[in-house]
Amino acid sequence: MIVGLFALLAVVGPVIAPMDPMGQDLAGRLAQPSASHLLGTDAFGRDVLSRVLVAARIDLPVCIAAALVSALVGLVLGAAGGYLGGVVDAFLMRLGDLVMAFPTYVLVIALIAVIGPGVPAILVSFALVGWVSYARLLREEIRRVRREDYITAAYLAGIGRPTVLVRHVLPNAIRPVLAYFVMDVMFAILTLAALSYLGLGIQPPSPEWGTMVAEGQTFLQTHWWLTAAPGAMIAGLGLGLLLVGESLERRLKA
Repeated sequence: MIVGLFALLAVVGPVIAPMDPMGQDLAGRLAQPSASHLLGTDAFGRDVLSRVLVAARIDLPVCIAAALVSALVGLVLGAAGGYLGGVVDAFLMRLGDLVMAFPTYVLVIALIAVIGPGVPAILVSFALVGWVSYARLLREEIRRVRREDYITAAYLAGIGRPTVLVRHVLPNAIRPVLAYFVMDVMFAILTLAALSYLGLGIQPPSPEWGTMVAEGQTFLQTHWWLTAAPGAMIAGLGLGLLLVGESLERRLKA
């Protein structure tokens, strides 16, 4: 229900937003919450509620796309390593060790600093860093499934290796990856907020929760809701994804 609510906000957020999230009113800057501005206005006179609602359309799709790109790269490399084995598997795992040798946040920040801030840089950096976990997880599952009797029976029936991989191995090995994907979206939400807070994520004036937290920090003692509102959205969506991921993991293990 929590994740569904945020997905609904991503769809209808711009429609139900009471005001233009980009519209500035310097005469009404830093207004207190009132009937006309339920969450007040920021330092540029922009309606905070409208920006919080519209930001869901930016944060959620970008984070899902980032996790999806990482998953696709990891699944391809993990399937290749787990199924082919040998030199291919050894090379991919050592490459994964090299990536994991660096702290995740530091490596993501370094990549975005080189590529430049923005959505394309976020997707590329997530793909280059996040594929390792997917590849290792799928690799281990493929190695386990390959030892099952029905895989041996498929080979004895004369079915080719690519067909066995696509039809019999992957469908039975990919289930744990689904639960991890949901958790990875949660990680992407937190990472995007941190990057935007540092000025390396979604660039102003686009409404984004991490950017809004950074902008409201200056007025934390006098206008705490400028930071609390987007912070609550980040925490709420993260909690929803965490609950879905844990529930999905329990059901897949049952």
